[in-house]
Amino acid sequence: MDTTDTRLVLKAAAFLILTAISIPANIFVCIAFLQTLVTEGKLMTADIILCHLAFANLMVALVRSIPQTMAAFGSKDMFDDDGCKMAIFCFRVFRGLSISLTCLLSTYQAVLVSPATSRLAPLKSKIPEYLMHIIFILYVMNCVSYSNTLLNSVASFPNNTIPLYTFNLQFCFITYPTYIDFISGGLTKFFSDLLFIVLMAIMSGYILVVLYRHGKRVRSLRSSESSQSGARAEVKASRAVVTLVTLYCLFFGVDNIIYLYSLTVLRVALLLSDIRVFFATLYTSVCPVVVIITNPKVKIKTKMKKQNVEGQFTGTTTSAL
Repeated sequence: MDTTDTRLVLKAAAFLILTAISIPANIFVCIAFLQTLVTEGKLMTADIILCHLAFANLMVALVRSIPQTMAAFGSKDMFDDDGCKMAIFCFRVFRGLSISLTCLLSTYQAVLVSPATSRLAPLKSKIPEYLMHIIFILYVMNCVSYSNTLLNSVASFPNNTIPLYTFNLQFCFITYPTYIDFISGGLTKFFSDLLFIVLMAIMSGYILVVLYRHGKRVRSLRSSESSQSGARAEVKASRAVVTLVTLYCLFFGVDNIIYLYSLTVLRVALLLSDIRVFFATLYTSVCPVVVIITNPKVKIKTKMKKQNVEGQFTGTTTSAL
């Protein structure tokens, strides 16, 4: 097996694993929160954000991970021009939603743990009150921001000649008429992402500072068991949010370092392109796993499902005897 065949096999295996994890995991998270909504009649603010985040990650997996996996296995001509426009548009929109919702989640958690004297304290009631308006604005903002993708995406070129200033996704192409359009489009995307990254990093740093001060105060004061229990739940939620932000920043770093490099060359090596796409979609698999492990409502659904499976297995075994 030569180097090219090895790269294709590894690429196919990597994207297949990502797809096999991200789609069922995100569906499970969405269903868990929807079941909670039906049984309890409401969802907490953070849970609503997580539910939309899981949906956004699910859509990224459907419109990017699946085509990328099929392309890795040698599938060609999956889309016509209209199909490419919609697939890439949906990927950009839901990827943008993924980063903006993660930013919203870290901001809300920072507000939630902030002391009553903090300048963030007034937002504790404002964010839940206007949450659906904020999420709607994020959807609209990302749709408008990436509408130019509908003009620049194609399935193929005459004579199979790929022009300059084109991103080859291997199942579709994003092409720009001039170098100025190529650079400006890339830098606009990069800095819009960077704005959210910086904000969520600042909020995560603030959360860590508050948790550190809170830990010192708890060690010096005796608290009731109920207040300790509430504090522990808040700390666990905060740590989960900080974990998500840290992972996103890591994946964002690798993705965008390669993306910035691709803006400086006429042809990007396929290996670098594959690595970039892998890290661009990796969050869709890791995020729901973190939520399943750390979120109490989702963990309860996981335990209930295990108990049902074990009960069915035991019942089947008994009847067979």
